[in-house]
Amino acid sequence: MNLSENQPQNKNILYAVDDKPPHLLSALLGFQVVALILSGIVLVPIIALTAAGADDSAKNWAVFGALLVSGSVTILQARPIGPIGSGYVLFMGTSGAFIAVSIAALKAGGLPLLASLIVASSFIQFLFARRLGLFRKIINPTVGGTVVTLIAIAVMPIAFNMLTQVPEDFAGSSAAPAWTAAISLTIVLLMSFFGNGKMKLWGPVIGVVVGSVFAHFVGLTDLKPVFEAAYIGLPDATWPGLDLSFSVTFWTMLPGFIIVTIIGALETYGDGIAIQEVSRRDSSPPDYKVVQGAVNADGMGNLLSGLIGTLPNTTYSTSISIIDLTGVAARRVGIYGGILLVLLAFSPKVSALLQAIPGPVAGTFVFFLIVLLFTHGIRLIVSDGFSFDNAMIFGVSLWMGYGFQGQLVFHDLMPPVVNQLLDNGMTTGGITAVILSFLVSLKQSRTFQTKVDAEVGSLHKAVDFVQGRGKAVGWRGDDLSRLELVLEEAFLYQVEKARNDSDFQIRIMLRSVGEKLELEFVSAPGAANLEGLLATMQPVPDFSDDDLRLRLLSSMVEEISHQQFNNQDYLSILISPKVGSTEDQIRNRRDS
Repeated sequence: MNLSENQPQNKNILYAVDDKPPHLLSALLGFQVVALILSGIVLVPIIALTAAGADDSAKNWAVFGALLVSGSVTILQARPIGPIGSGYVLFMGTSGAFIAVSIAALKAGGLPLLASLIVASSFIQFLFARRLGLFRKIINPTVGGTVVTLIAIAVMPIAFNMLTQVPEDFAGSSAAPAWTAAISLTIVLLMSFFGNGKMKLWGPVIGVVVGSVFAHFVGLTDLKPVFEAAYIGLPDATWPGLDLSFSVTFWTMLPGFIIVTIIGALETYGDGIAIQEVSRRDSSPPDYKVVQGAVNADGMGNLLSGLIGTLPNTTYSTSISIIDLTGVAARRVGIYGGILLVLLAFSPKVSALLQAIPGPVAGTFVFFLIVLLFTHGIRLIVSDGFSFDNAMIFGVSLWMGYGFQGQLVFHDLMPPVVNQLLDNGMTTGGITAVILSFLVSLKQSRTFQTKVDAEVGSLHKAVDFVQGRGKAVGWRGDDLSRLELVLEEAFLYQVEKARNDSDFQIRIMLRSVGEKLELEFVSAPGAANLEGLLATMQPVPDFSDDDLRLRLLSSMVEEISHQQFNNQDYLSILISPKVGSTEDQIRNRRDS
């Protein structure tokens, strides 16, 4: 939190997350979101299995599993069980980011191999959620954005191939697929460019409907399976099972699934923060326990997807847009929407209808989805500051991934097992990005750190540490005194507010950020968020002694970030040299 920023209220909220709107309103809003995301949930597994040459039985099962898992985990997000679930309206659905690696796994070993890879990689999300505070600086937006763009590059040829698909008995004009795709894409783009907020959300759905209607009149649709399908029932398929042979193929494909799983966790991380911003009336810092719950639920969705035999889940950002538009953030909406998705899983008619969407229309939908995915990757990279170093990480990793996937880089010189691993451009580019990011991190200033017991008697040790290290980086006089005072106030706050844990120590870190210093504390989970307290302080003349200490702390620093997780707190304070009247601050502190 930048201390100069205001913290406005969200006046758009009609029903906050804990409110209970009428059941009918909640059900209608849940239906609206399901209508928006249904095609995405169903088309992603259909597209992957079609590209891999799977039969209709496998597609029916994958669609059934996708709807069942999406609905179940959407309910879990709204109504958490223990640490699993955010407690907010976060709709879940199949992830387009997994299309490329899923196709490769399906071609190599069918649904059983895909299921085993998804189950194995899902545990990474539980680990990521548990150690979210530790990973928050290791897996940065540059790495995540690079991998997302590589996913888009890998999947785009599949979308282009779908644009020319026609039924086996098609006898119409050869230009029919091109016209169908053009009409679908034109509708989507026009609504995206010229529609208001609500119409933009409906753009892809309306494009699919209009394109499918046109395709029917030019002979590109086959509705016979739709008429024959039952309204209620189970899919005409059986559980595919798991491939537990753990072959060389499994181990060479697993890194790619792990990388995409981490990227999915990063997206859920962002959605977990954003959903809090649009669901609360009062502006406050993000609760990272909520984010951990969201990522845990994402991991549970992936685990269930693997066990059932369908493509992995992820959070859909559509939830955030709908809440922002309607002002209804009550978790009832998520519960009703999740129930509807589960019910739709037991309707073969719905599955058959969506499978009847012609190739040119589905290809246009995937094209638009991948364009959004690519731009999301670029935004991730730019959000981290597009410096020369970040540009080099992105450029080298992108083209390394492209080169290896196209078998253009020393393919004949490497052993077959290595080729099988590196021929996945997303894996190669992701590994390259992580290595380069680590090398860049070596340029950063050295971090000094120490550990002290979480008790008032350890304050002098903490002061001695920052005093010595502050001098080592060139801070003197008033600046050094202010650094010591910031350390004292922040340390005492954590000791007094932390839970009673006599065995826990506070880790204190000090590093240079240009001319500034960053002071960071890693401590036991506390009851109150310091960043939130500072944001809600009112400029009144009468305040308590605790308020006085907080006001003194805020006047001496430039920025404060307090991230609270289930197992640890991370308090980061940025201090600039020669800011404000240090002598007055010191005098006020001593007088108080």
